[in-house]
Amino acid sequence: MAVNSPLPLAGNLKPVAGLELGYAEAGIKKPGRKDLLIIKLPEGATVAGVFTTNRFCAAPVQLAKAHLASGKSIRALLINTGNANAGTGEAGLTNASATCTALAGLLGCDSQQILPFSTGVILEPLPVDRLIAGLPAAIANLKTDNWINAAEAIMTTDTQPKAASRIVTIGGKSVTLTGISKGAGMIKPNMATMLGYIACDAKVPQALLNDLVKHAADQSFNCITIDGDTSTNDSFMLIATGAGALEISDAKSAEYAALQEAVTDLAQELAQMIVRDGEGATKFITIKIEQGKSRDECRKIAYAIGHSPLVKTAFFASDPNLGRILAAIGYAGVDDLDVAKIDLYLDDVWVAKNGGRNPDYREEEGQRVMQQSEITVRVTLARGEAAATIWTCDLSHDYVSINADYRS
Repeated sequence: MAVNSPLPLAGNLKPVAGLELGYAEAGIKKPGRKDLLIIKLPEGATVAGVFTTNRFCAAPVQLAKAHLASGKSIRALLINTGNANAGTGEAGLTNASATCTALAGLLGCDSQQILPFSTGVILEPLPVDRLIAGLPAAIANLKTDNWINAAEAIMTTDTQPKAASRIVTIGGKSVTLTGISKGAGMIKPNMATMLGYIACDAKVPQALLNDLVKHAADQSFNCITIDGDTSTNDSFMLIATGAGALEISDAKSAEYAALQEAVTDLAQELAQMIVRDGEGATKFITIKIEQGKSRDECRKIAYAIGHSPLVKTAFFASDPNLGRILAAIGYAGVDDLDVAKIDLYLDDVWVAKNGGRNPDYREEEGQRVMQQSEITVRVTLARGEAAATIWTCDLSHDYVSINADYRS
């Protein structure tokens, strides 16, 4: 069960004007589960995205990027779970293209106006016939208030759906934002095995939306790690339907800044839901690195701590073996780091001072914090004014069991 993450309620997920969602049980992985999702967009909507940096990126990722680059207006997103269509070569591209063509035919648009997404097992051929056969059912139940079903339809090893909404006032006009995400393992920045979709009803031109999605991803989905594995299928998409009252035209305007803040805030909540639902996770850990020379070096140190199996297993065991954190800082790759100036805090407990054990530190204080379900690790470098924050979880016995049994 996810760490301190209550189940989203359908009534709390707000419809976004102009957008409809429909799902189906297509039997792509196993019968009797939602595994196919269509997100239908109105004419005039704009879409922007960021994708995995894995060189083995999946066929649907390659195709989605190409369709976005074509400049044609996007009319629908097509998402399946149960099969990643990755490591499938030319046949995978052919199958992904066939699904776009089939949906385009049903919606009366061009195949390049469809963006495909897949998640699931790698190196297995996409059951394209089953996917295409499920499209009419998904279209038949297209609704504006289908967000909770949409969140369930994209789950793989997730223990619960991930979804949230915001209604904000910008420039005196109401703006609705709703998003869903999925992911529980194979999570590492740039990006992780996750899918994320946020829609808002503002009207935002393509260039500004491109900037918005990159900023939001950098502050959210690229700040989480569970196990240090970068997936082949990661995608985070931002949709502006243009059906609401707010129109953004200037990146320097107060309205743009307010929308950027709202999108980023929602993306952070969805990203943190992924960490809270990390495979086998029992603890949610915030890692803050402060007083660095640059944000990049702060992130490098934060990731070294967050990726360390020794650190993560110590947190699982509530074992205040905190020298493991210092070791991770030391091998993070900041060559001119003066470790004699480093301080380490575990929540309110000052553990290490000037690179060594704080004389006032008592292990029972560390033990008290380690037993909590939410923990903050804070490191000060005494090198400058830069800072970075990432979110991670512990590493438990269940993580091994879940991944050992994933294909069964």
